[in-house]
Amino acid sequence: CTFYGTANSNQMLMEIMGLHIPGSAFVNPDTLLRTALTDCAAKRIVHITHARNSQNTSSNPQSTPKKQHDSDKPNYKGFIPLCEVVTEKSIVNAMVGLIATGGSTNHTMHLPAIARSCGIQINWDDFAALSKVVPLLAKVYPNGDADVNAFHQAGGVAYVIRQLIDGGLVHEDVQTIMGCGLERYTYNPLLSTNNDLMWEPATNKDSNILRELANPFSHEGGLRLLTGNLGRAMSKVSAIAPEHRYVKAPAHVFISQNDVLVAYESGKLSHDCVVVLCYQGPHANGMPELHGLTPALASLQDKGYKIALVTDGRMSGASGKIPNAIHLTPESTRMGNLITKIQDGDIIELDLERGILQVLVSEDELAVRSAKGVDLSANEFGLGRELFKNFRRVVSSSEEGASVF
Repeated sequence: CTFYGTANSNQMLMEIMGLHIPGSAFVNPDTLLRTALTDCAAKRIVHITHARNSQNTSSNPQSTPKKQHDSDKPNYKGFIPLCEVVTEKSIVNAMVGLIATGGSTNHTMHLPAIARSCGIQINWDDFAALSKVVPLLAKVYPNGDADVNAFHQAGGVAYVIRQLIDGGLVHEDVQTIMGCGLERYTYNPLLSTNNDLMWEPATNKDSNILRELANPFSHEGGLRLLTGNLGRAMSKVSAIAPEHRYVKAPAHVFISQNDVLVAYESGKLSHDCVVVLCYQGPHANGMPELHGLTPALASLQDKGYKIALVTDGRMSGASGKIPNAIHLTPESTRMGNLITKIQDGDIIELDLERGILQVLVSEDELAVRSAKGVDLSANEFGLGRELFKNFRRVVSSSEEGASVF
């Protein structure tokens, strides 16, 4: 699965980490090129496994393969264990690639989880620090009109990696499944006239989708860390227009996605407001996607209302153009959370430019308020929830990867 994958941002990060065949993240299925790449991936697995078996039976184990950048001759020699590919440097490369392409908020959990499984600790401060210095080089939905197919045709992951290497923003000296050096991942695959797989250097074919380092869409990346008296949250600011990045409005508090939609249909949200959605974190209900909220909230924003969303849940890229603070931690079920003390009418300030998230209620008032209680027993049954019950009990916070590591 790691070598083949499907067309989404997960595959882009696997590629910049050196875990994919170069240029393969967004090649469509059921094409001759995808078939050739799948064959190439299978051969790589066989080569690596054979090298491991040879190493185990040899008195002189093969050394780490030398760096090779020949575009049509990947370095096939040597055993390449996963622990040599997923390292501190490749984790940093993945974070930089994420930020440079707009920043899927899902990966602010995925990458910490991957890192912790390898004994590496990263947090949202690291994403925030990188986002200050890594420019935005891609406009892909939801922070642009292009889909991943257009992104790939414009030059794709390989072109982004080329720019990041040239700017010294990623570690080039990393081990990959193709051998040493990320340079190999600045090439895109194609078929020769004989349908043989080969690679060519990536170029930019559409400056409306991709930009060179000297002329980025933005000099800062696509993610923003938000802090304040409610805790810590993330937002994908690259998809949010500057005029919508500040909201100061009364709260409407909900405990389910459906409750928000019912309120929308009845017209109760047709004014400036901040939708506060509690009990959507990994410990509470496994953190399902909140995709259903986007059309409703976007409709309200299009009508001219100041609308924002604050939640301990996740929306991935589906948060779109709505100003938001998601993955809020501590979540509703954890000690020290304040989201469950927010009441309808409390003024919430969300400032995506300055990274501020706060409820404008005094500390003394918040201290005497009781948390909003709720029966979560329905989250324990159905749709396979029973299988993951014990995981939800011990899962870490969103910032720590919402994992069991």
